Amino acid sequence: MHQSDDTELLTAPRNTTTKRIFIAATRMNDGKTTTSLALFAALRSFTPKVGFIKPVGQRFVEIEGHQIDEDSVLLDKIFDIKVPIGAMSPIAIHPTFTREFLDDPYKNRATVIDKMCRAFDRAAFEKDYIIIEGTGHAGVGSVFNLSNADVAKLLKAKVIIVARGGIGRPIDEIALNKALFAQAGVEVIGAIINKVEADKLAMIEKYCQIALERMGIPLLGCIPVEKKLIVPKLNQVVEEVNGRWLNGREHGATERVEKVLIGAMAAKGLVELLERGSLIITPGDREDILLGAIAAESIAGEKVVSGIILTRNVLPHPKLMEMIAKTNIPVIICQDDSYAVASKITQMTVKTQPSDTDKIPIIKDLISKNIDLDVICNAFQTESSIAESI
Repeated sequence: MHQSDDTELLTAPRNTTTKRIFIAATRMNDGKTTTSLALFAALRSFTPKVGFIKPVGQRFVEIEGHQIDEDSVLLDKIFDIKVPIGAMSPIAIHPTFTREFLDDPYKNRATVIDKMCRAFDRAAFEKDYIIIEGTGHAGVGSVFNLSNADVAKLLKAKVIIVARGGIGRPIDEIALNKALFAQAGVEVIGAIINKVEADKLAMIEKYCQIALERMGIPLLGCIPVEKKLIVPKLNQVVEEVNGRWLNGREHGATERVEKVLIGAMAAKGLVELLERGSLIITPGDREDILLGAIAAESIAGEKVVSGIILTRNVLPHPKLMEMIAKTNIPVIICQDDSYAVASKITQMTVKTQPSDTDKIPIIKDLISKNIDLDVICNAFQTESSIAESI
């Protein structure tokens, strides 16, 4: 029997037993990571042997000199997966990656595939299931022959497509993505419609089910919008508006911003609108508003001001800054005007972070209540081995 040489470049994973679930999406920010996180938790409820890998990552952090996708870091910190973090994030698409790849595409593709297969084998070692998170839609990565469809085929995975709430557009996008996976010979075992408005949930579920059945794709469920998942922390807001901390960073960074108030009214009117989680956006020369916020915070009996953003780089009077320094109110300053800051905040994409321990039970609950896990598990029961699925 031929003994495989470990110095040979792999063209496929050696692991043929672990059940692979590939999470794809029709576009960016449709909820792949949230779905991966929740599905991981659901599978863990009946087997401890669950792995995770994001083969191709675009947003990464530096860990011990390696570029690691932030979603792999998130899953590892939440679930303590006990797999080397590098195996969960083998390929990082840095700014010059595509050009370097295209300089010698044949050689580089073989090297990348080998690296991906070895990482997969390590991440899937002794696991019953492994969740594989894709990047963008099915075609992303085609420029270096590593689209989601290519990766799913290479790793012999079955696919779940996640699309954003609605009927027409998500169904069209699911059909397009399914065609790309089908062309690669990859089975789509179901679709999830994410971020559905609660009052439209029943209607969207009904018509998406009809449309998807005609395409031969089971609707695994519809997940309603959960406002608690899209409420940012103040440190995320500061990063979004390119702000600088003036006060209260130690305690204020993790404050949730649930309401945004622009200081374009009389101070009395703004103070009356204050409630828990309020972020005030105002120029630093609106001392009436700043004094009102300080007073409201001291007499409310609870924390109502999550933070104050001073706009146009205008600082308050030094005496007022001394007063602010004696409070725990988080204060940030930035260059943009008030409306530009408010617009950035309302349009920002809020990603789940490892420190978001309050969000994890909510995400788990959304999946357990709205997704048919039996359909997912049954997709693997009809075959004796996942290696025979493609």
